[in-house]
Amino acid sequence: MEDIKSAARRAKRRLKTGYWAKCKQSADITARKAQEKGLNEGKVKSGIYQKVRSDIRGEKPDEFYLKVKELLDTYGEVSDAIGRLTDRQYFDSLTYEERVRYTLELSEKYLKALERYRREKETEV
Repeated sequence: MEDIKSAARRAKRRLKTGYWAKCKQSADITARKAQEKGLNEGKVKSGIYQKVRSDIRGEKPDEFYLKVKELLDTYGEVSDAIGRLTDRQYFDSLTYEERVRYTLELSEKYLKALERYRREKETEV
């Protein structure tokens, strides 16, 4: 019950401070800039709305994605990305089968993060 009350308080605070008007204004400005640059304004707005949704839900940023983003911003797409993202101390404590599983899972997470990074860069204004 307390969660509902606190969510209602936060929603009321957003309404009073003009949060939604600022979001709409920001989305419109960004869409205009995207249109001027020849980008798909729908994709840009969708990205903004997704950020607003995660902000409202109070979701914390994905730490793994932030590591991948930092790697890609600094070095670009490198051939040893999985090796750079591997937690060496944890990896050394695993058996052979666990290492293979860990590497495959890390690879899958990296590919998803890379796809997300490309999407964000594509719609970045």
